[in-house]
Parts: sequence; C-alpha cells; structure tokens
Amino acid sequence: MAMKALKSLALASILGASLTAGAAQAADELTLQLKWVTQGQFAGYYVAKDKGFYDEEGLDVTIKPGGPDIAPPQVIAGGGADVIIDWMPSALASREKGVPLVNIAQPFKKSGMMLTCLKESGITSPDDFKGRTLGVWFFGNEYPFLSWMSQLGIATDGSDGGVTVLKQGFNVDPLLQKQADCISTMTYNEYWQVIDAGIPEEDLIVFKYEDQGVATLEDGL
Repeated sequence: MAMKALKSLALASILGASLTAGAAQAADELTLQLKWVTQGQFAGYYVAKDKGFYDEEGLDVTIKPGGPDIAPPQVIAGGGADVIIDWMPSALASREKGVPLVNIAQPFKKSGMMLTCLKESGITSPDDFKGRTLGVWFFGNEYPFLSWMSQLGIATDGSDGGVTVLKQGFNVDPLLQKQADCISTMTYNEYWQVIDAGIPEEDLIVFKYEDQGVATLEDGL
C-alpha cells in the first residue's frame, strides 16, 4: 500500500507539474489601450511588462499607444482592447451612450490638468478668458473644461463674451506659435514641454483644475 501511495503521489506531482507548465505556456492575451501617446504618464505599465510582472500573473500584455484622435472607449467598444485607461468624465459619458464600462482601479488620486497661459496675453484670472482662444483636448477630455466654463458663465461657441475653443493636438505648438492664449497641459508632461521650448516659468501663468474646483479623476483602468 505504501508503494502504491508513493506511486500515486509521484504521478500526481508529475501531472501537477505538467498542468503548471501548460498554464505558463498558455498565458492569457490582454490588450491595454493607453489614454495618450507613450510618455512618463504610463511608465508603470511599461515597467511592469519589462520586469515580467504580467508574465508572473499569466498575462501576455500588449500595450497600445493613444493620441489626440484615439478615443479609448471607442476602441474597447469595437473590440480593440480588453482594458483601457480613461478619465472618469469620458468613461461616464460612454456609459450613458451604452458602453458598459466599469472602473476596476484608480491609480491617479488627483488631477494633473491645467490651462497654461502666456503672461504677455494679459490673462491674470479666469475672468480674463472672455474673448480669448483656449486650447482644449477632445474625445472626452473636454468635459472638465466645459464644466469649468459653464460655472464661469462663459460661452464656448466663440460668440461675443465667450471663448474660442481650439482643438489641441498632442503638442504645445498653439502656445509657442501664439495661436492660442492658453493651452491644456498636464503637470507631468506638456507644461514641461513649454519650459523645454525656451519659455521660462516666470513668463507663464497656470490655472490648475484642482484649484478651480472642477477637477475630475483621471487615468482609471
């Protein structure tokens, strides 16, 4: 009986090892759609992939960069991704349109979004936005801005007393080329692109969405 038990245990061990090996080989494929172009904002996901953290969890992860003309909710709705990174207003708006999104993690606890303006424009407070051209990101990123303008009572259709909204790409050219008085920037990215372009901090004025009371949660999974 003892010998039979040992043989059974050995067989079970071999079978278990085989199943484990099989599971390791059959990693689940998963596609992650980023909110924006590849940058420091998403470093954690690339580091996790490089260090094999996904492999340890049995995941074969493909990371897809985003951009100004890529709407993550549309990507996941069309089957192009399993997980997306999106801001809460965009996700909620997509749910209202019938895309059954669920927030499973919220890595970012506060907003990094700002409007950055040249001091030479004469803008010193949000009251000075009237009649100006402001750079805004779209595809769901515009909702916090529109909420802010609504609270200020400022129209966004370019009418008298309102603002002209410039659809902003993934660079800061509208400010550098003075096509806009202010542009959308993030504390960890575009703001520093402006600095790197040769405009010193003392020549800029920033309005953080957090300080204005219109910030929303960003970069949820």
